[in-house]
This record gives sequence, C-alpha cells and structure tokens, in this order.
Amino acid sequence: MSRFDFTPYRRSTVGFDRLFDLLENQARTNAGDNYPPFNIQRRDEDQYRITLAVAGFKPADIDITAQQNLLTIQGKKRDEDGTEGDMLHIGIANRGFERRFELADYVRVAKADLEDGLLVIDLIREVPEAMKPKKIAVNGQASLEVVKDSGSEDADAA
Repeated sequence: MSRFDFTPYRRSTVGFDRLFDLLENQARTNAGDNYPPFNIQRRDEDQYRITLAVAGFKPADIDITAQQNLLTIQGKKRDEDGTEGDMLHIGIANRGFERRFELADYVRVAKADLEDGLLVIDLIREVPEAMKPKKIAVNGQASLEVVKDSGSEDADAA
C-alpha cells in the first residue's frame, strides 16, 4: 500500500487538517475493494451524478444514507430461495457491499433511481446566500451585492 506524506503541506497551511485527514483515510479504507464499480460525473458547475453497477439488487436491497458530508450506500445480500435446480456456475456477484462518498459542504442528494442494474444518485450543491461572496463597499459608497460569474454578467448585459 502506498502512503502519501502530507507533512510538507501541513506545515505551510492552516485549517486544512480535515482535508489531509480525509485523503489519508480514503487511501487507507479503499485499498483493494472495487465492488461495486462506480462512475462519478460532473454534470454542471453545481450538479454531480454517481452511478453504481448493482446488477441483481432490487430497490428494497439498497439502503442510501446521507449525513453531513457523507453519503453511504449499502447493498444487503439476499438469500436465493426462489432458485430452482442446482447452480452450475455463479458469475453474477450477489454479495453485500458498503460504499462511502465524502461530500463537500452544501452538497445534498437530489434523487436516487435504480434502473437496468444501475443505481443513479444525483447530487446538487446549494450554497446558502449568506455564504456567497459579496462586494464590500469602501466608506459605505454603495450597498452590498452578490458577486456574479463573468459569464452571467455578459448574459445580463445583453
């Protein structure tokens, strides 16, 4: 197992301890377990999608828990009572799993769908208005206003 040494970065930064701890913990806990396979997609500036390949699982077999900054997906193994005859080969994984994703601040789960063996979880980042950057007037010359992206200023001017 490779270990990352963040000591030089820890010496020159303040307040990033949680980030370095998160990176070290992820390297430690996710070593070797790749089941179920998944994709993470950025769909827009504030929209993300996680897709897990969970063939053979039904919605009742999957438990999704969203806590502050943590998304946990668990698949519970089912007993195959309805199978007739003897299985000669089992190639479809039907084992339980737990997959964890650390979420950034203000990221919430918008929805989750299971279709065609793929569990799709849509995430959205909603930064509260009070946390958005604001222009500060010097000597009280003008009121405060929310800073806009340069792309949206061009659209507003048109």
